[in-house]
Amino acid sequence: MTEGGAGNGGADADDRLLQLSAGARDVLPLLIAAMPFALLLGLRGRAAGLEPFEIMLMSATVFAGSAQFVIVEIWRDPAPVALIAMTTLMINLRHVLMGATLVPYLRRTSPARASGLLFFMADEIWALALARARGHGFSTAYYLGLALPLYVGWVTFTTTGALIGDVFTHPEAFGLDFAFTAVFLALVVGFWRGPSDILPWAGAAAVALAVNQAIDGPWYIVAGGLAGTLIGAFTGKAEEAGDA
Repeated sequence: MTEGGAGNGGADADDRLLQLSAGARDVLPLLIAAMPFALLLGLRGRAAGLEPFEIMLMSATVFAGSAQFVIVEIWRDPAPVALIAMTTLMINLRHVLMGATLVPYLRRTSPARASGLLFFMADEIWALALARARGHGFSTAYYLGLALPLYVGWVTFTTTGALIGDVFTHPEAFGLDFAFTAVFLALVVGFWRGPSDILPWAGAAAVALAVNQAIDGPWYIVAGGLAGTLIGAFTGKAEEAGDA
């Protein structure tokens, strides 16, 4: 089955509703887990000087938690637009590969519709939609059942965090200044694949530390990301050559 279709007319509509409900059910635990991070992002955004409307607009247009956390941490006045753009590109570059895995399931979908679906792609939505597609065929209704609740919830709770940020004017008093570091430490642990990751990670850390000492501003984020990517690419090719 593709595109959530089963039969014609009323049966089609019933199946789409079932698929939509199944997606909403499957994403609910992830939505609950994302709530504290969304609230924290809103708090950190307010502490960085962003207005609630700006935070809401960022969540609605970017919809990428890790990139948004970095943006609020490097936010300055005036905004370092080039740095923000490069950092966001580095962090979200994985979406190119993630989107490519969905191409076989979107061949019959118009480019405009496919672009709309891919706008809502986040790590969790991609993983659940791909697993479902491999077992049952791709369903637009199921995909939207995953995406819409998570999207609406993320925008709602980041905005809520921004609004209550006026109350918590000193988040460090509650230990929330370390929460950003803790979030990314948890992400790093989740990306660990084994000893082969040591060299790219160590290289990225060394370059980031060196750039941080040499250049003012948070350019060390981009430098470390590029260094880790290049080292990972070369070590990966060396491993493939050794296995050949």
